[in-house]
Amino acid sequence: MALVQLFFPFKSWAILASSFLGLTLFSYIWAWSLKGNISLEREMRFGWMQVGDRVQERIGVENDSKLPALWVRIIDHSYMPGYTASAIVNVRSQWYTHWHTFGICDQRGIYTLGPTSLETHDPLGIFTVRIDYSETVNMMVVPRVVPLPQIEIAPGGRTGEGKSTSTGLERTIVAGGVREYIPGDSLRWLHWPTTARLNKPYVRVFDFSPASNWWVLLDMDPAVHTGEGQNSTEEYSVILAASLVHEGLQQGKMAGLIAMGDELIWHVPDRGDAHLWRVLRSLALIRPTGPPLPEMLKHLRLTLEQRTSLVVITPNMDTEWANELGLLLRKGIVPTVLLLNPSAFGGTQDPNAIQNRLLNMNIKHYNFSDSLQDLAQFEPLGQEHQPGNQMREYVKTLPRQSSEWRAL
Repeated sequence: MALVQLFFPFKSWAILASSFLGLTLFSYIWAWSLKGNISLEREMRFGWMQVGDRVQERIGVENDSKLPALWVRIIDHSYMPGYTASAIVNVRSQWYTHWHTFGICDQRGIYTLGPTSLETHDPLGIFTVRIDYSETVNMMVVPRVVPLPQIEIAPGGRTGEGKSTSTGLERTIVAGGVREYIPGDSLRWLHWPTTARLNKPYVRVFDFSPASNWWVLLDMDPAVHTGEGQNSTEEYSVILAASLVHEGLQQGKMAGLIAMGDELIWHVPDRGDAHLWRVLRSLALIRPTGPPLPEMLKHLRLTLEQRTSLVVITPNMDTEWANELGLLLRKGIVPTVLLLNPSAFGGTQDPNAIQNRLLNMNIKHYNFSDSLQDLAQFEPLGQEHQPGNQMREYVKTLPRQSSEWRAL
């Protein structure tokens, strides 16, 4: 423009040049004012979710500048299937605005929310202001924990729990501890050493029928799994494993998990919420990349103790692995088998052969086929914003999370 004015002097060129410089300076001052006075805040309520839950965030943008941000673009760099916090908003001068974002947790796993970028412009779009926020938070999406149909786990033969009998002989043989005397207790059950030591009447507590720890074995052989997405034997196997461990812990059992994906998962039977979360975290990450079921059972025959309850969850309809199951039974490891019928997920394998084999071996087993639709409709347990379900009346929920908003 200056060269044109030099060689071809004309008043309009000077006016245009001055106007262009003025607009550029005006845009720069506007953008500079926004850069130092606009900020972004992301807050979330929970650190974990179950598949099917709704993730919720509160996003706020504050503009302390005396100039408005006509459009502000929020760019979310999170990796979480089915969810993004990206948006475009308008923020007036010296104003704060916030909104909520929602999404459905479609897949189990551990995901990262953040980082985030904020972009805004001057009114003419000449200058771009970009502010990057590196804050991130991990979001664990665990498999659903649902009320299960009635499943009776075969006890492993260790005296400790179970239904009592009316035979006085058994009561005189097995005692599991003491408790304070309650009016109506037989005086024959008094435990005199404890009564004398504490100067209060105590009676013996009896254990009646055998029971043992639960070992849950999850078959992650990719050759036997079928179906896609949530409607697959893989996902239903994981749901069964998570729900079974949860139910066992609620019943006072010590439950553990064995599975093999990219690496071996070996959670020794234990109690408590911390143990449950270790199991759920492993199940959130596991994928079907493990060895065949017969190989897993052979390994367990060499490692598990006698009189153990082993729950096998598998869609494998081959009868070969029943041989290894028989060897476990001979060792004193009592199995219960949960079969996922592949035909319910679009597969073609027939479960009749393996069911007949297990029946002949007198091994307790369950075929999850007709009940799969009902299982899919059960609400996950534990999220306080989830609607109620009548099936929850007899199942305790997962440990609740704090509902306070926390910044990323």
